[in-house]
Amino acid sequence: MIRVLFAGGAFRWGQYEEPLKQAFASEGLKVDLALDHAPEGTDYIIYAPNKDFSDFAAFTNVKLVQSLWAGVEGIVTNKSLTQPLARMVDIGLTEGMVEWVTGHVLRHHLGMDRHIVNPNHDWVFDPAPLARSRTVGILGLGELGAACAQALAALKFNVLGWSRRQKEVPGVTCLAGSEGLNDALERSDILVLLLPLTSETENLIDARAMARMPKGAVIINPGRGPLIDDDALLAALDVGQIGHATLDVFRTEPLPKDHPFWPHPNVTVTPHIASETRAETASLVVADNIRRIETGEKPRFLVDRSAGY
Repeated sequence: MIRVLFAGGAFRWGQYEEPLKQAFASEGLKVDLALDHAPEGTDYIIYAPNKDFSDFAAFTNVKLVQSLWAGVEGIVTNKSLTQPLARMVDIGLTEGMVEWVTGHVLRHHLGMDRHIVNPNHDWVFDPAPLARSRTVGILGLGELGAACAQALAALKFNVLGWSRRQKEVPGVTCLAGSEGLNDALERSDILVLLLPLTSETENLIDARAMARMPKGAVIINPGRGPLIDDDALLAALDVGQIGHATLDVFRTEPLPKDHPFWPHPNVTVTPHIASETRAETASLVVADNIRRIETGEKPRFLVDRSAGY
């Protein structure tokens, strides 16, 4: 019997208990899934940060800690977690992110806000250009970034993708390194941020980066709040260097009610809803990884602690 500890928070237990049991059964795994296994008898931990569980030191026989989150910057800094760690790459999360990013790119490309919010009933004939004449930059070509880039390319946007190391994504112009980043910034009419948060990416979009972008460019951030220097963004918005910012993630969440992003006319705030891990599809990933280890295979989506993701 495989003993799996669910340490994702009691409030998630109701969402995950049945989908996990079904996923384990579909993989042919005999699993004792519980909220309270003794540390020495636990084989696997399913985890998301929560106030009731933070010390992994006693779980000396654990073969894998499977995160329920795609981002692990809040996990890898836990010094008691020395066991192998896998991040969540879930088809439901990917599909949700593609839908949100595509929706907001199209919103800005088509200029939909000026028709939806039109208190003076102005009749202005201003059709948008075709997507093929608009350049969208995607910073971050992991699972989420690559999927969003391909979806936008399928709509015939000119898509530039940037990553630290060179990658290849069909239909996407892939850039890498510092020169590639500058190229992506200088050419992107709409910039989408889907990078992990590391010491190298924090405040990557600062005053200098925004000054490189075309005047009036749009920034869309469903990635991580600290990727952007907030004060620099507000300054760039106030002078029109950045035309609009649609932000789903923030340094402090919920975003404080007195934060200047809320009333700014050229900022759209969404409450960290760009995508969410779905229990039904995430459970399949968890079960697959446990089955892989139990049959001698390498688990998927292992975290490189030196890189931070």
